[in-house]
Amino acid sequence: MKYEHQEWVYHSSSVQDTERLAARLAKLAVPGSVIALDGDLGAGKTAFSKYFAQYLGVEGVVNSPTFTLIKEYEGRLALYHMDVYRITLDEAEGLGLDEYFYGSGVSLIEWSSIISELLPEAHLHIQMTVTETGDRIIRLNGYGSPYTDWCEDLKRSGVD
Repeated sequence: MKYEHQEWVYHSSSVQDTERLAARLAKLAVPGSVIALDGDLGAGKTAFSKYFAQYLGVEGVVNSPTFTLIKEYEGRLALYHMDVYRITLDEAEGLGLDEYFYGSGVSLIEWSSIISELLPEAHLHIQMTVTETGDRIIRLNGYGSPYTDWCEDLKRSGVD
């Protein structure tokens, strides 16, 4: 099945801009949401994840689950924060990720390109790129529902 696709590009010139985007997406999140994050080291994936968690209602410290792979948090929706940087596709296949992807919470996956073959076809992919001036270009690609709607909504009204 081929899913609809919609893209929206956001220019973040500060950490507050990135926070606003994370807050907007957390507000849109529904049970079963899958958000895939990619970008070089220092591009802002973990900062985005922390803000997303905060606006999802997660209390306490949220940090990158680099060595534990998956951290679960409680908020308005459960948050399954994953960092798959240190594993292979073969290793990821044995983790039972479908239980998270199709569960009642939100899956937020850092370094998602490593496991792109395992992601549901319907998901939001966020690619973060650092410019020469230190700004971030954040490219959102929505595949299927509700993610194409999210991108359309962002095109119309921005992050505020």
